[in-house]
Order: sequence, then structure tokens, then C-alpha cells
Amino acid sequence: MKKYEILDHKADLKIRVFGKTKKELFFNALLAMVENLEPEYSSSENPKKMKARKINLKSESLETLLVEFLSEVLYLSQVNKEIYLKARFDKFTDNEIEAQIFGKKVKRFNKDIKAVTYHNLNIFFRENGQWEATILFDI
Repeated sequence: MKKYEILDHKADLKIRVFGKTKKELFFNALLAMVENLEPEYSSSENPKKMKARKINLKSESLETLLVEFLSEVLYLSQVNKEIYLKARFDKFTDNEIEAQIFGKKVKRFNKDIKAVTYHNLNIFFRENGQWEATILFDI
């Protein structure tokens, strides 16, 4: 099963994300976002050294939780110049996440994502037993 696909959009980054569970859907959305930042790794950094960051979020809905989760990861990426490729969800409900994300230092990002948007945001469960979300990022 593929994790995500990039959809056509004139001005922004639009992705469709897939997951067998909601946790997997959120993680694959994280991967889609950070991979599209096109990180450039520093040659002086130890590639195996990862820094853990905690995320605690409460929200009114699953959709809002997804946007807030991705927005927090994006913020941490930009502030810490890190790329997060691993996550551990200690608590996960439709309106709350307690997680640790693990990141590596980067030299720079070759693409910029300004924000995660609510525009045409859609999360649903397909008949084939798979979760799917469509997310638009302002670039």
C-alpha cells in the first residue's frame, strides 16, 4: 500500500494520504509533508543521532487534530532545523494526541511550506478498510 500521492494543484501542495489505521494515516501525512520540504542534510551531523520532541494536542475533531498535528511538526521543523521521520503515539483518540517525534538536524530545506490549511480537508474511511485524507499545504 502506498503512503501518499501528490495531487495536481495550481499554486499549493495537495496530497492524498492513506493508512490502515488513523495513527498510520497521521504518520503518513507527517512523512508526506516533511519529504516535500526536501531536506538537505548536513555532512557534519551524525545521521543516526535523533532528537525527541514531545507533542500534546487536544482538539474538537479528527480533522482539526490532523491540521494541528501537522502544523506543530512543521513549526518544530522550522524552529529546530530538524526533519522528523519517526513518531511514537503514546495516546491517540479522535480529539487528542500525546506523541514523541524523532528528528535529525538538517542544513536547510529546499522547499518551503508556509502552513497546513483546512481548505477542502477531508478524512474518511473507505469500504476497502483503509483511511484516507486529502490535505492542502500553503507553499
